[in-house]
Amino acid sequence: MRGLEVLTEFSKKAGAKLESKKIKIDDTTLRDGEQTAGVVFANDEKIHIARMLDKIGVHQIEAGIPAMGGDEKDAIKAIASLNLNCSILGWNRAVRSDIDDSIECGVDAVAISISSSDIHIEHKLRKSREWVLESVKTSVDYAKGFNLYVSVNAEDASRSDMEFLLQFARTAKEMGADRLRYCDTLGILDPFETFMRVKTIIDIIGIDVEMHTHNDFGMAIANAIAGIKAGATYVNTTINGLGERAGNASFEEFVMALKYLENVDLGIDTHLFKEISEYVATASGRFIPAWKPIVGANLFLYESEIRATNVMKDSRTFELFGPEDVGLERKIILGKYSGFNTVLSKLDLLGYKATPKEAEEIADIIRAKSIAMKRSLYDSEIAETYKSYKGGDKHEKKQNSKEA
Repeated sequence: MRGLEVLTEFSKKAGAKLESKKIKIDDTTLRDGEQTAGVVFANDEKIHIARMLDKIGVHQIEAGIPAMGGDEKDAIKAIASLNLNCSILGWNRAVRSDIDDSIECGVDAVAISISSSDIHIEHKLRKSREWVLESVKTSVDYAKGFNLYVSVNAEDASRSDMEFLLQFARTAKEMGADRLRYCDTLGILDPFETFMRVKTIIDIIGIDVEMHTHNDFGMAIANAIAGIKAGATYVNTTINGLGERAGNASFEEFVMALKYLENVDLGIDTHLFKEISEYVATASGRFIPAWKPIVGANLFLYESEIRATNVMKDSRTFELFGPEDVGLERKIILGKYSGFNTVLSKLDLLGYKATPKEAEEIADIIRAKSIAMKRSLYDSEIAETYKSYKGGDKHEKKQNSKEA
């Protein structure tokens, strides 16, 4: 399937209604998110994040790598013992000892990860395709013997030969694996290629597929949605898109994109987005950029007179969802692009009164100050500007009276 055929098929699926009950999130903040270079979560932080993820409504939590032992294993045990509503999954290599560690932690699901691309098989594993398939067979068979839910992760799937990837997926399914994790490990796919490859696997093998998309080219969310449109039913996410290099598919962005662009509500409590995003940001030492989609401070921050005025009249003019939906607040700031309407509104919020003519003159002063300082004004500076203007205005009136 190439060219126009792919585009036509993608367009058909794009128009098809997605079923929310079939789409599930396996959040990997505590595993792949923590693999961000320089990030370490304390055990208490891991437990708190797991509680928050469960409260917010994720379906599965990838809690970590039990085979690491030590604090990592202790944290996973503690999370598994919380009796949360969601499933708890441990990440493993395709070896029995790793699976034993996961079983010891008390998780109900395991991810068995092994490379499927030739470049990884040759240079990372230094093995053969046959060895990879045999490892999938033995590890999946072993895990299913303990009645565990099994996800087989095809690492670097996006660079894998499709014929071998189909053989990989078929082997996993025949051994009883519950799903295949399609890993775009280097974030190199675009939505059209993602759709084609995932649909091919589902159509030919008939196994549930999970999307694991990285954001190296800024397409993690688009590729995750493309995979869903192709028939995938699970998506790996991380809070704030935390992850190695450019990160993973952002949890909050994926949920809101499905809800407002695809009309699919996963039942996630989006009102808690700011709380969980800020907590993970603090715990990881990775701040939330002001321009970040969904939870960034700039999302509901208005300076432009046209946008601010219209939002104050009817928020739907420039907002698809309200700030309260994600735990944020709407704010009006004054700067270079402000006009008398926003000045009047802001002054009123600060407890000051002005006529439209006064507001226009004050707006001129504020714009000049903003340009000189190369930023918007703080509330205290706006108040000072107002007082200075009113004081100067009174002084001018007195002088005019004396001259008369």
